[in-house]
Amino acid sequence: MMLHPATVHFAMVLPLVASVFGVIYLFTRTEGMSKISSRVTLIAALAMIGVWYTGNEAGPLIYNYLSEQGKHELLEHKTLGLYLAIAMGIVAILSIVGCKMKKFALEALAVILLIAVTGTTFLQGKMGGEIVYNYGMPFKAYKIQKTLKKASLSAEDAEESDEKVEIYEDAMDQINSLSQKVDKIYGNPLKEETEKKDEE
Repeated sequence: MMLHPATVHFAMVLPLVASVFGVIYLFTRTEGMSKISSRVTLIAALAMIGVWYTGNEAGPLIYNYLSEQGKHELLEHKTLGLYLAIAMGIVAILSIVGCKMKKFALEALAVILLIAVTGTTFLQGKMGGEIVYNYGMPFKAYKIQKTLKKASLSAEDAEESDEKVEIYEDAMDQINSLSQKVDKIYGNPLKEETEKKDEE
């Protein structure tokens, strides 16, 4: 199961929380809020790096289940994720150094950059959603349709009814296998587990 879908929410929420604390600090300029802001920013940076790592691990798993356009967007998503992780790390360093040295200008710069990174993170999240729902799921449907079409053509050439049934049974086995692979990758409940819960 991929960890990326479960961890990606931290990369979306924590920079936003850090931005809120950062803006509060800009207005209050208190030492306590400076410390809170810098520490939350550090946590957000660590989360961003962690999410980039899980995404880097997940990418190769779903690559073959995407259309060509989806594959291209996945590579862009990966690159932007790396840039965001690096940028968030730099922001955290600026924030911590500014807090330790009590340099308001440095902390203010860190907050401004943090807000920019946070906005870009939401665009990154939108891109990730498109990869799954606009490219991944339709491509899965395309693979199913292609399997059934191939089975239909083979069944037309078959003379015996038993042979036709066997062709369609093989096609269903291929479809079920594909669905299980995709569900396992995305961490969705397997068909058997869902049916068992329904029975209970």
